Amino acid sequence: MKTNIPEIAILEPNTLSALGLQTILEELIPEAVIRTFPSFGELVDDTPDMYAHYFVSANIYFEHTAFFLERKPKSIVLATGEQPQLNGIPVLNTRLPQDQLVKAILQLRKTGHGGICHPAASSLPQDSRNELTPREAEVLVLVTKGLINKEIADKLHISLTTVISHRKNITEKLGIKSVSGLAIYAVMHGYVDADRI
Repeated sequence: MKTNIPEIAILEPNTLSALGLQTILEELIPEAVIRTFPSFGELVDDTPDMYAHYFVSANIYFEHTAFFLERKPKSIVLATGEQPQLNGIPVLNTRLPQDQLVKAILQLRKTGHGGICHPAASSLPQDSRNELTPREAEVLVLVTKGLINKEIADKLHISLTTVISHRKNITEKLGIKSVSGLAIYAVMHGYVDADRI
């Protein structure tokens, strides 16, 4: 009788964070095979669809949202503080104290990814009008990197009109019109690291 050994991918460019999470997961799920990838490209070069779970850094998630949305039941975003709700993708706050982090991972495993946001997230007001769609999040990240509308359209393989529409929706939802204001919002909400803009 063949047993299924769960395989877990950790996509985290910070080596120390990746190894720390790997150690915790190995203690909690000793039967699992856990692999770490410092970049999305290295995961794709491997066998990207073989994993039962993807623990993915927020930056990698926002740069490759479409890939992880297709694997929504398997994806968990690693955040470093308060994060917006990500269309049902669970968020794991990696800055929690170790005992709370372990409890959050165990809860995640028990509920099949239901409700793994950090404790403060439940006290945040839920205003779905301000929630960015995955595509709007991708556009926001590219705007903060200084790309113009045409470059964003080319990179995301969408029309220029669609980019303009997404940017309009983003500014209406967030109430922010300037690129510098959007960059500050993106950093404060974990969409990009401050040193990447």
